[in-house]
Amino acid sequence: MTFRAPTLKDFIIRSAFPFFALLAVFALPAIAATGAKEVNHPSMIDNPWAIGALVVFFFSYLAVLFEEQTHLRKSKPVMLGAGLIWVFIAIIAPSYGIDKQTIHSAVYHGLEEYAALMLFLLAAMTYIAAMEERQVFATLRGKLVAAGFNMRQLFWVTGIFAFCLSPIADNLTTALVMGAVVMAVGANDPKFIIVACINIVNAANAGGAFSPFGDITTLMVWQAGHVEFFDFFPLVLPSLACFIVPAVIMSFFVPTTKPEPLKEEIKMKRGAKRIIFLGICTIAMAISFEQFLGLPPFLGMMTGMGVLMIFAYVLRMTDNGEDEEMDILEQVANAEWDTLLFFFGVIFSVGGLTFLGYLELVSTTMYGGYGASVTNIFMGFASAIIDNIPVMFAILSMNPDMDQFQWLLVTLTCGVGGSMLSIGSAAGVALMGVARGKYTFFGHLKWTPVIFLGYVAAIAVHFWINGDLVGIYTAQDALAHEAKLTE
Repeated sequence: MTFRAPTLKDFIIRSAFPFFALLAVFALPAIAATGAKEVNHPSMIDNPWAIGALVVFFFSYLAVLFEEQTHLRKSKPVMLGAGLIWVFIAIIAPSYGIDKQTIHSAVYHGLEEYAALMLFLLAAMTYIAAMEERQVFATLRGKLVAAGFNMRQLFWVTGIFAFCLSPIADNLTTALVMGAVVMAVGANDPKFIIVACINIVNAANAGGAFSPFGDITTLMVWQAGHVEFFDFFPLVLPSLACFIVPAVIMSFFVPTTKPEPLKEEIKMKRGAKRIIFLGICTIAMAISFEQFLGLPPFLGMMTGMGVLMIFAYVLRMTDNGEDEEMDILEQVANAEWDTLLFFFGVIFSVGGLTFLGYLELVSTTMYGGYGASVTNIFMGFASAIIDNIPVMFAILSMNPDMDQFQWLLVTLTCGVGGSMLSIGSAAGVALMGVARGKYTFFGHLKWTPVIFLGYVAAIAVHFWINGDLVGIYTAQDALAHEAKLTE
């Protein structure tokens, strides 16, 4: 691997927004009280150690933004930053009358949230890895390549597949599969590759916005109890608008020439279809556990993972020499641990800033001063630069007083807002690796105005068709809303 020092242009573009976001935290006054999550101890934001914690968070995330140049995996700086932030908290807490037990409880609260999401994602990633090992996605890619589509047809097919597959397989996996198709047929056409990759990123992010399984942000909102599983589906049409509007515009710049045919023939390995069926059953199990039994969804996913392990054992015991043995623990090892550990760093870093009082200040400034709609739309732009995972976790930590309409709005904006820049979502970052040198940050930036039109269209459709959700709360949010009204 080679190290490329970031240019001045890189630095300005990638660090300008976080800088101004931090400046706003310090400069803007607290305008009005909101439903932010209460902190039962004095705010510590004026302490030099607390300011140091904020600086640590800023630089640890800046290191994440330069992952492509430094090749330093994103989990490493945020894990270090999370540890330092809580060390700073432990140093200054006694001077504010905060005992060790309070800090201990706060840390374990973050651990509970992380463990639930990590186990859910681990089970999902293991299923994806198992299907990849059984060549499910490679077979899909081969069939699409061999179908004889011209470039414009392939542009639409990969986009539609990305939109439809993302709600089930997540936007990252979807982008990788469809990106491989584009690279296979467009290797000699760099202009097609960049437009097709942008379309795939936008489609995958849009498709993932209306399903708890489509993106980590939707999963976070679902598991936090702000939106029930089936209540995400009103976002289907806004998400579709987000995909269709830019795709129509970009399709006019895609030629109708046919790529050279490929003779590659790939077949799924033994047991692949049964693993797909078990994956669908596991998703249904997670939903049923939450909807009918009141059990957390991760328990359903882990139960399904246990079934997958038993099936892999049976598959191995009945192996007749047609293919190599399959060990699910190897698939667990192949899970995207960098993402899982990055998620740890984000949760504990943001949790520490919440404990210090910074997110309460941001919540009162943004949600109290500008209102939920303006703030939630702004969060989509923030997710394009900062990434949607820390943005959404920060919102959940603020816990603003919002009805179902607003929770769906911020789920939509954080989900699709990342499409405006290639670094704004896991799908974009992954494709920059797959199509290295052909799909780039600045190549994507040229099409940002077109993606922005899709972002605006998605928000407009949401306001148009989902207005009847204003004032509707889940049971959890209803109690918080009533408590807020009685204050």
